[in-house]
Amino acid sequence: MGTSNPNMLLNYVPVYVMLPLGVVNVNNVFEDPEGLKKQLLQLKEAGVDGVMVDVWWGIIELKGPKQYDWGAYRSLFKLVQECGLKLQAIMSFHQCGGNVGDIVNIPIPKWVLEIGDSDPDIFYTNRSGNRNIEYLNIGVDNLPLFHGRTAIQIYSDYMKSFKENMSDFIESGLIIDIEVGLGPAGELRFPSYPQSQGWEFPGIGEFQCYDKYLKAEFKAAAAKAGHAEWELPDDAGSYNDVPESTEFFKSNGTYLTEKGKFFLTWYSNKLLIHGDQILEEATKAFQGCNVTIAIKVSGIHWWYKSESHAAELTAGYYNLQDRDGYRPIARMLTRHHAILNFTCLEMRDSEQSSDAKSAPQELVQQVLSGGWREKIEVAGENALPRYDAAAYNQMILNARPNGVNKNGPPKLSMYGITYLRLSDELLQKSNFAIFKKFVLKMHADQDYVEDPNQYNHVIIPLKPSGPKIPLEEILEATKPIPPFPWDSETDMKVDG
Repeated sequence: MGTSNPNMLLNYVPVYVMLPLGVVNVNNVFEDPEGLKKQLLQLKEAGVDGVMVDVWWGIIELKGPKQYDWGAYRSLFKLVQECGLKLQAIMSFHQCGGNVGDIVNIPIPKWVLEIGDSDPDIFYTNRSGNRNIEYLNIGVDNLPLFHGRTAIQIYSDYMKSFKENMSDFIESGLIIDIEVGLGPAGELRFPSYPQSQGWEFPGIGEFQCYDKYLKAEFKAAAAKAGHAEWELPDDAGSYNDVPESTEFFKSNGTYLTEKGKFFLTWYSNKLLIHGDQILEEATKAFQGCNVTIAIKVSGIHWWYKSESHAAELTAGYYNLQDRDGYRPIARMLTRHHAILNFTCLEMRDSEQSSDAKSAPQELVQQVLSGGWREKIEVAGENALPRYDAAAYNQMILNARPNGVNKNGPPKLSMYGITYLRLSDELLQKSNFAIFKKFVLKMHADQDYVEDPNQYNHVIIPLKPSGPKIPLEEILEATKPIPPFPWDSETDMKVDG
């Protein structure tokens, strides 16, 4: 049982649970309301603050351009409201299926895929010419290829329609957070490690910019820089290579040359510009609503301890020992008052195979510290389902790296944590007992609190995006700063 102490409440970190992927199925039917209601009431009883759900573009705008059908999601949201939980809604502009943990298949809308039949370059493409149909390629963000609309306009119209059709749920305080999907798996990245194309952990992945649109953009950028002869990399290996087997990523490889640095800067900047543009549309759509806006960044922890950070580089995170690839993303978010949501919070280095040179703990510390240094809120989730004390304790440690402060707010604290994901296995008796303890410890041993103001989460009407930050200024944040110090273990263990 928890208590209620105003000072301790300032250490309260809310816990959300991700709903099953196919809760609204591919045919836009809310399949099992009764079954879900039972599960939601169990979450409520455990003190969980709310749930997070994917709102799939491929379901809602299935029938044709601007033909939205929100009915099934309205029924779902009503049920969440009746169960007394809050809601985080993800604008999921990606396909479900083909990524780690995907057990459901929900493609992007058929009318978009049909445009891809005649123009496959709207999809991300690797050097071998394999197309990835899970998300529209960044190169078409501003091209009116979709019945007269650009990709950015499609996303903008979708968010406006969501806001209009869900305004009662926003006004009542049910929907408190909008997470804007910006890439495959909803993450701001390139689809560099697709299982659908044979990638296996811990392969370095591949660059995804060999379609005609991004290729033309790169050639124009290289010419402008006085190097018309530069081409996209042809020496970066394939999905399941290790860094040392490639010319690009090996020690003193291409990635350290002038040409390599130019390419990596261009490639990673594409993500910054993409995220910035769509978030500006998101703040226009939800301006004045009492919601926060968030984005998700992927936790690519393998090869982090190798010099070239190859797996991060292919995904678009230009992160090296002497260059921070994540703080620029945080700086870009500052003008949109947005939250950075990061993954792999449950992982410890000691659990990883040494072959992969993996360092999830250092990666989490770097990314969260970068967010805090840029004065934005950070949130997070686990990458893989876990039901053990070690994983929960690691998540609690990351939520409050220096523990609780009995006299007020903690030195460092995450804005919220989302547990992945609701399932029968989570609700199994012994698993659920430890999960309840996890919720209590995240809440700093305090009772569930309905009003976020009590734990200092003042949700105010969303402001419009601030003035554009010049790219040069965003890139000043690539200067590495050591992360904040982390305690070695949490002072609020689930098994302590």
